[in-house]
Amino acid sequence: MATKEQIETFVGYARKVGQAGLTICSSGNLSWRIGDEVLISGTGSWVPELTPDRVSVCRLADGEVLNGVKPSMESVFHMGVMRKRPEVNVVLHFQSPYATAVACMDTPPANFNFTAEVPIHVGNPIPMIPYFRPGSPELAEHVVAEMTHCNSVILRKHGQVVCGADFNQAFERAMFFEMACRIAVLNGNNVNPLTPAEISDLDIYINGKK
Repeated sequence: MATKEQIETFVGYARKVGQAGLTICSSGNLSWRIGDEVLISGTGSWVPELTPDRVSVCRLADGEVLNGVKPSMESVFHMGVMRKRPEVNVVLHFQSPYATAVACMDTPPANFNFTAEVPIHVGNPIPMIPYFRPGSPELAEHVVAEMTHCNSVILRKHGQVVCGADFNQAFERAMFFEMACRIAVLNGNNVNPLTPAEISDLDIYINGKK
């Protein structure tokens, strides 16, 4: 079972998410894989004020709750992504202000590559998942299917989901994606995304690809 120290670290992650303004009250949830177990914020818990007694410990293989704390209703896609991708240890889901505003747009941007941070850290492209009821099997199925191949998605009329090898990587992706959505909301149609050639140049510079 996860240690007291690990649970306290997880609570610290939740507080950092709240301090960054990515979630309010009972919106959003987060998870962290530790070996064969997953820590997940408890259902109905307020992420910015998460306490150790509201952290659910689940077995990754079958989702069984190990400590009696019911996990978030979105725990199915959290663990589903981790099962599909052994390198992913953290999944974050938020109704962050600007990503949610974009998720509710009638015609959202075709891409979000407004600054170099998006293709480098967030991903390119960023899939947009149709609306399904929060917590539904259909939503979980679509999130897992898309995130098998990417690190960030938008949930229509809902918010954003990101994943990473550790908390800092996932958090960075969430913050940069929120930044891109803020640009989209504030600038409207007056945006000029990076071109494919500019993205390719970044990729060569960062990764040495030709």
